[in-house]
This record gives sequence, structure tokens and C-alpha cells, in this order.
Amino acid sequence: MTDTPTGAGPDPGVPPTEPVGRGALSSHGTGRTRISAAWIWVIAGAVVVALLLVFILQNTRSVKVSFFTANGTLPLGVALLLATIGGLLLAGVVASLRIWQLRHRLTGQRRLARGFRPPLAPTTPTEPERPQDAR
Repeated sequence: MTDTPTGAGPDPGVPPTEPVGRGALSSHGTGRTRISAAWIWVIAGAVVVALLLVFILQNTRSVKVSFFTANGTLPLGVALLLATIGGLLLAGVVASLRIWQLRHRLTGQRRLARGFRPPLAPTTPTEPERPQDAR
């Protein structure tokens, strides 16, 4: 009798001719790409949307909502969803302004590093150039 059962793995004395295990796909050059990452985010987004739908459908009780002079009733789930969207939009605006500020600052620093100095006063041409007559 032998210690290893039949079919337990490759024979240790014989070198494998083909890649075995997880490295098989990576040997062909396929790996993680931007498209595969996008699909992961699409699936995650679909799960979030499904959870939001469940939340909205379970919270259908109407509540009174007041915003400055506007009054009305909305289902609780819809009111909370609108509040969340408003908060996300506000955070997006603040983040966009910060990114613009940093880019503007970096652009100014790059110009100063290259020796660019904006003119102090706008220059206006005194007389427009005239094309010379062909003789």
C-alpha cells in the first residue's frame, strides 16, 4: 500500500506541463481591468438601489414636511431619500470647490516657477499693423 491516495495530486517526480491553480488565468495576460472594476461598481450600485427601494417601500407612512414657507406631506422614505440626495449634492459642491481651489493654486505656483509674471496694466496697441502692398 502507498501513503498517498490515488488522485491526490501531481506526481512529485514529474514536472507539470501546464499551469495549475490560480496562476492559469494570469499567464494568459488577463487580469483586473478598468471594465472589470466598473462592473463591480455597477453591481454594488444595483445592491444599494435595491436596499433603497426596500427602505422606501417599508416606510410609506405620510409625514408633514415644512421647508421655509412650503408645506406638504410625503411618505417618510421619500422624504428621507430627498434629504440624503440634498446632503450629497451639497457635499459634492463643497468638494468640487475645494478641488478647483487646489488646481488654481497649483497652476499659479507652476507659472511662478517658470518665471511667468502677468502684466501690471493691460497694453493696447497704438496703431494696428497694415499689410504691405505687393509691388
